[in-house]
Amino acid sequence: MITVPAGVTVSQDGENITVKGPKGELTRHFAPEIKMSQEGSEITMTRPDDSYKAIHGTSRANLNNMIIGVTEGFTKKLTLVGVGYRAAKQGTNLVLNVGYSHPVEMPAPKGIEIDVPSNTEINISGISKQKVGEFAADVRAVRSPEPYKGKGIRYVDEYVRRKEGKTGK
Repeated sequence: MITVPAGVTVSQDGENITVKGPKGELTRHFAPEIKMSQEGSEITMTRPDDSYKAIHGTSRANLNNMIIGVTEGFTKKLTLVGVGYRAAKQGTNLVLNVGYSHPVEMPAPKGIEIDVPSNTEINISGISKQKVGEFAADVRAVRSPEPYKGKGIRYVDEYVRRKEGKTGK
């Protein structure tokens, strides 16, 4: 059961569910076997039998994330660790200087906002949890953290296991 906050409307058109809220609108295709019923401000999703348990839970989580996205939004925070590693925003593009011979330029997808509060911090936000997470993963993949010195782009709450280097004789 999902509670719909005030100011959010959920509508179903066949297998597509649209959620409209103060931050925007999201539409997603859902499995036809999972039925959605709305009574007042509560949404219940039902499955025909237990063979659809996994898709039932996924559908419920996706709908809940859509509702959270249009009311609060989602944010991923990244940090750059390394000497000379820095990020900048030029227009809607993210420009990364992370040890390559050239700066890496990444255009922001539609519906994604990039904020660079300092030259070693990046905040990626939007209403779609999937798009925010995917773009944050793409940015991190430009220079993943390495285990010896810990240099690279990492999530703020990420722990990088460090390895011991070679030892001399």
